[in-house]
Amino acid sequence: MDNTNIIGEKIQALRSAKEMSVKELAERTGLAEEQINRIETNIDIPSLAPLIKIARALGVRLGTFLDDVTDESGAVICRKGKSDTSISFSNNAVDARQHMCYHSLSRSKTDRHMEPFIVDILPDKNNQFNLSAHEGEEFIMVMKGTLEVNYGKNIYLLEEGDSIYYDSIVPHHVHAYRGEAAQILAVIYTPI
Repeated sequence: MDNTNIIGEKIQALRSAKEMSVKELAERTGLAEEQINRIETNIDIPSLAPLIKIARALGVRLGTFLDDVTDESGAVICRKGKSDTSISFSNNAVDARQHMCYHSLSRSKTDRHMEPFIVDILPDKNNQFNLSAHEGEEFIMVMKGTLEVNYGKNIYLLEEGDSIYYDSIVPHHVHAYRGEAAQILAVIYTPI
């Protein structure tokens, strides 16, 4: 199952349920109407930052786009190697290349405030990227490979076992060092 398609459908359904036009959603998010149309119709794969902006404009948690239909409010266990089907996001909002596969560790927990993922960063020799910013906080721990984090005017190199915690409102970009593959544990918090 392609969970990216589900995300586009959920955005469109939530927008329609709130009787919000594409134009109004574009104004609230700062995204182009064309970009929202392309995300809703699954032509473009959204990057995480625009997805967070859309969630906030619709008044829902980021996880709403990822949730399963179950309504689990208790503890959710995800066994090693058994994370939910991956969700791919693009490198940035205007680029449909899939370079990160997010494996949700909490999709059946519907009342959550954090989004924990195992993220596989695929090899990508393209070193062109745009910094993005959104409300919230992020925690990242490198599990395999080396990670480069551009955060504001700083660049940090993180090796296996290193971690970083930062405010997402500061422009940032996370990618594998020198385009090599890497794997990270990422926990994202976004206020509604």
